[in-house]
Amino acid sequence: MNKPIGVFDSGVGGLTVVKELMRLLPRESIVYFGDTARVPYGTKSAETIRKFSLENILFLLKKNVKLVVVACNTASSIALPQIKRHFKVPIIGVILPGVKEAVAITKNKRIGVIATRATVNSQSYTKEIKALNPKIKVFSAACPLFVPLAEEGWLNDKVTFDVARKYLEPFRKYKIDTLILGCTHYPLLKSAINKVLGKGVTLIDSAKQVACEVKQILDEDCSCSQEKKPSREFYVSDEPDNFRGLAQRFLGYKLNKVYKVNCV
Repeated sequence: MNKPIGVFDSGVGGLTVVKELMRLLPRESIVYFGDTARVPYGTKSAETIRKFSLENILFLLKKNVKLVVVACNTASSIALPQIKRHFKVPIIGVILPGVKEAVAITKNKRIGVIATRATVNSQSYTKEIKALNPKIKVFSAACPLFVPLAEEGWLNDKVTFDVARKYLEPFRKYKIDTLILGCTHYPLLKSAINKVLGKGVTLIDSAKQVACEVKQILDEDCSCSQEKKPSREFYVSDEPDNFRGLAQRFLGYKLNKVYKVNCV
């Protein structure tokens, strides 16, 4: 089935998911929507986040997608349970795939989670981890400055290491052996995070796990594409030129075209 995979995020961070989808499923066409006019979602009410998420999915369905990835931790944590009931196409969030991997990997049953404040406050990661294994202890922290640092491209700057140390030092006391990167921007900062936490902590990049879950669903439905020249379409609700500039940091190459559209 050569219908595209739909992906949406509140901004540019979901491109980490797109990159993994392209790596694991190179023959799949992808339609990406970044809601750049209404970013960030993390400061919005639950009702507003659900409304935006519904509108974003409706936009992607107009592009005839066969599956939707909610590549936004805030939307996944707050809106996913409700919006899944409204649509027939498979809808995947970024929380459960990362949780499954973390629970499978941890040896000392002590898992850390870093995310936006909205995601941390929702306790979605804690609930999902406890549902799989109630004996696991979960330690969470919001790291809001990681997003602008990633978007500025300050991946190995001193200021980035200083901020990472400030946020992550408590996790050393918690003696975690696994850390979930609960925001799609955070994989860009793996170097700084690893430097602070050391080799004894395994980082869980949800983007990779999401791509694996998408592949599994498509395999089970026999809906994998065999397209030799798959298309990649990128849409935003504002500032396409700024998005193009940021996208290179996330994807590793320049986008030829980004389309500006209204998601409502």
